Amino acid sequence: MGKCILIIGGARSGKSRLAMELARKSGKPVLFVATATAGDDEMAQRIAMHRKERPAGWSTIEVTTDVGKHIKQNIGGARLVIVDCITLLVNNIFNECGYQTTPQAEALLEERVASEINSLVECVRGAEASFIVVTNEIGLGLVPAEKASRLYRDLLGKANQMLAKCADEVYLMVAGISVKVTPASPEL
Repeated sequence: MGKCILIIGGARSGKSRLAMELARKSGKPVLFVATATAGDDEMAQRIAMHRKERPAGWSTIEVTTDVGKHIKQNIGGARLVIVDCITLLVNNIFNECGYQTTPQAEALLEERVASEINSLVECVRGAEASFIVVTNEIGLGLVPAEKASRLYRDLLGKANQMLAKCADEVYLMVAGISVKVTPASPEL
């Protein structure tokens, strides 16, 4: 098993840029796992821009869910895997489940997100590669007014905690600057 780095931060904070920079510097063969879907023209343009930014020698898979399974099936000779990003992965699960906020739907969403992240953690622990996982921190702002938005925030927060627990290093991106967060447990 290689090293696992979690990069977390706000929108446009430089998370993906740092992940790609670390991958380039490593010199290792890279598998890039993209979770974005083109729901509108702007997102389609962003996806196209990100595709152009990736080196031609990197392998890329675009998946909406079952990320751990797809990595296992496509890792090939890659020795570094970038997963960009967990934020959209959780959103994809919400889209599949229909954004319902009944207790049963919430329980299903929580189970689906936990299962997805557990599968990814299992993949990270079992692969002969290092991982860089990118995600957003969306819990620093106001409490969302809508129940579905609060549920999304909470589930992404839980997913991020699960990944941080698995990671060897966690970096918080702020205005393009990385701040090392780990070790996570303060000593008294």
